[in-house]
Amino acid sequence: MRAGAEAGRTPRRALFGAAGAVAALLLINTLLSLKNWWPTPAVLPDARLSPEAVGLWLLLLALVAWRRVIAPWALNLLTVATLALVLGRYFNVTVPTLFGRPVNLYWDGQQIPTFLWVTAREHPWYVGTGAALGAVLGLLGLALLLRWALRTLAQRAVPFALRARWTWPLTGAAALAVGLHLAGTVPHLTWHAVTDPITPTYARQSLLLANALLPGRVERVLPPSPALDAAMQQPPEQALGTLAGRDVVVVFLESYGALVYDDAQIAPRLAPARAQLAARLQARGWHVASAFVKAATFAGASELSHLSLLSGIDLSDPLRHDLLLTTDRPTLARLFTRAGYESFGLYPALSWDWAESRFYGFERFLDGRDLGYRGPALGYWKIPDAFSIARFEQLHPIEPGTRPRFLFFPTITSHLPFGPVPPHQPDWERLLSDDPFGAEASQRAMASHVDWLDMRPNYIGMFEYTYRWLGDWLERPRPREAVVLLVGDHQPAASVSGEGASWDVPVHVLSRDPALLARFTAQGFVAGTEPPRASIGGLHDLTAAMLRAFAAEAPTRLAATSANPDHRATPCSATSTSTTSSSPANCSSGPTPTPASCTSARSAAAPAAATSRC
Repeated sequence: MRAGAEAGRTPRRALFGAAGAVAALLLINTLLSLKNWWPTPAVLPDARLSPEAVGLWLLLLALVAWRRVIAPWALNLLTVATLALVLGRYFNVTVPTLFGRPVNLYWDGQQIPTFLWVTAREHPWYVGTGAALGAVLGLLGLALLLRWALRTLAQRAVPFALRARWTWPLTGAAALAVGLHLAGTVPHLTWHAVTDPITPTYARQSLLLANALLPGRVERVLPPSPALDAAMQQPPEQALGTLAGRDVVVVFLESYGALVYDDAQIAPRLAPARAQLAARLQARGWHVASAFVKAATFAGASELSHLSLLSGIDLSDPLRHDLLLTTDRPTLARLFTRAGYESFGLYPALSWDWAESRFYGFERFLDGRDLGYRGPALGYWKIPDAFSIARFEQLHPIEPGTRPRFLFFPTITSHLPFGPVPPHQPDWERLLSDDPFGAEASQRAMASHVDWLDMRPNYIGMFEYTYRWLGDWLERPRPREAVVLLVGDHQPAASVSGEGASWDVPVHVLSRDPALLARFTAQGFVAGTEPPRASIGGLHDLTAAMLRAFAAEAPTRLAATSANPDHRATPCSATSTSTTSSSPANCSSGPTPTPASCTSARSAAAPAAATSRC
């Protein structure tokens, strides 16, 4: 009787064992072949073969054929490795969808914790603690599930496959399909059967990390910056002579990408706001020259674009950025400081100590904590850009004898998810008060809905706001002349810009001196706020264009343009040989009078000779 019961249970046990083995095999292949549910952070199963799953199956076949039994320590090691592959797969398919660029484990591994920490500060402590605990438990549960699957394969599926020879052709066919896919022999066929692997991403990161650690490799990995290196070797009055003491303000506009001109839905909506900005600038005597440049990043990691411009080095490879921070390479901030300028870094997005700022070379560095914002916290980044620039000018007013300044201001309000859009406040004094927008407007903004599945409406509203606050700021009287650059840092996320969008961003150069802007138009810029569609190069090429335009003597190819009387600025004073500031001379530059004066006031640290002009 007992023997009959055992005989009855044997087929059921075998059936359950076979079902478990098939489930384990499907589970591992599914986790290693996930695809993104565009445009969300969620993932969906993919029926195609995973190269890593096939490779893992072949490895288990070899180990069991060799050792018969896989030791527990080896099973644990395989579990950790498989978990790393699963996590890598998730980020490899999710990051391109959300940010429009390939995953970079070295860079994203540093950025994601900071982003999560900033996000967690918006909620009570128990929410963040619960989310962290849930993530840990989720990873633990996933690891246990993977260990069960690997143990089931090693104990049931692999021994059966080694005995049943009819399974060998199936294994061979799977291995052949993966090999053909990786070799790219017939991609139009294998693409339907095999997913892209994650292992090459890990291999590339390991290679780059090794380059960073090996002695002497850093300098060989980093390209030179000829334009900035040459400017640092010139006398300051030569390298930046055309500026003649003008202030230089670089405003990096967060997520300001080419789609504001190219996208069939977004471009028509933003064209009126941009035209209104252009009219306001013209009315205040600003001349504008515009172009497209290729950003060093897409949708995130703005530091790559910021430092590409400041260093004159192409940092589209994120590891170059981190390697650069370990060197003493020059930056534009150091060049301007050397020329007697006071250099400022204005970073309202930061609310923590940022040690890397020491490399940038700013004499003064201000983060969000230094601005003392007391208005409503708007979104993740709290501080509206209009307040940031207004507060900076309040904290550091330009007075007689103030050194010329170089200001580098990366904005933040137009960061993903592009909401809530701050209320427009044209009253600068009200903007700096404890109640900048009024209770009703503040409550309306705070209650506005941010749709993560359709961020385009918020994006449009955010840049209508951006064009308005820029107009407010640039209409304000200036105590002395300035050159302003408005530069996009990168395109918005692919969920806004679309799949396959370019990396191009607009750049606008503003000055009241048409002769200075002629030096930019001779290098591919066009007059006005509508740039030509062809890019003039990367952000590091923009650095070289700026230095050519700011140099005391125009390059040979610019000589004809600079000599054109229609573009020549009217000198407003003679050359000064004193180290003390002289009285400013009122003058005009071009057809529109300047609202203030044209001055070359410098501190004792400035060069001894300076030519003052508008």
